[in-house]
Amino acid sequence: MNIPFLDSWRKRRGGGQSRTLAGAFERDPDAVADLLSECALLRARAQESGVRLDDSPRSLEALDQLPPRWREDPEELPWVGNDAGLYLGTVIVRTVPGAVWDVLAAGRPVVRLRSGRELDVVGAGLDWAITGSPELSQMYAEAAEA
Repeated sequence: MNIPFLDSWRKRRGGGQSRTLAGAFERDPDAVADLLSECALLRARAQESGVRLDDSPRSLEALDQLPPRWREDPEELPWVGNDAGLYLGTVIVRTVPGAVWDVLAAGRPVVRLRSGRELDVVGAGLDWAITGSPELSQMYAEAAEA
């Protein structure tokens, strides 16, 4: 996963000791969770449309209703999808009891539910950005029921 501002974050957190996102997660999971929750591009696009992202399930419903203008820009599309997945994960981790971030050895962030099930939230966010399905609020509802 390529997160452009991760390099400067690594420097602030101790340089080369955590060369991967998985390594950084092992060292400081709360800081990585904060990093994953930034979703700057998605938050900017939502704000432009009058939607406030407050890390609540209701904000996922509001995102599902946004006109998908990002589909017109093939360079922006994957970034919005990535942010949408990270935002979905953030909402799940902050509101579903027992849900936590985990970072696979390959560096891909996933959400692990109390049941042990792993959710590929980034993949879900990309699917949502490209096709609109599954809806982010639907993914949240499924995670909350598990």
